[in-house]
Amino acid sequence: MPVNTARLIRSKIDLLAVNPMAPNNNGKRLKGGANFRLRVGDWRVVYALQNDRLVIAIVKIAARGSVYD
Repeated sequence: MPVNTARLIRSKIDLLAVNPMAPNNNGKRLKGGANFRLRVGDWRVVYALQNDRLVIAIVKIAARGSVYD
């Protein structure tokens, strides 16, 4: 992963941590499960939320074509 892409993904995760349910986060619940995905260009961040307290567990970061495998 290029360094500038990694920085961009990190900044999007930081924004997600401020308000995980904000509509401008590009977050979306995945079908058939409790995980969400964050779209950052051609990259996807799959994450889970624990609602009793704000915990964002990053499950996987990968290119769009292989993240759902």
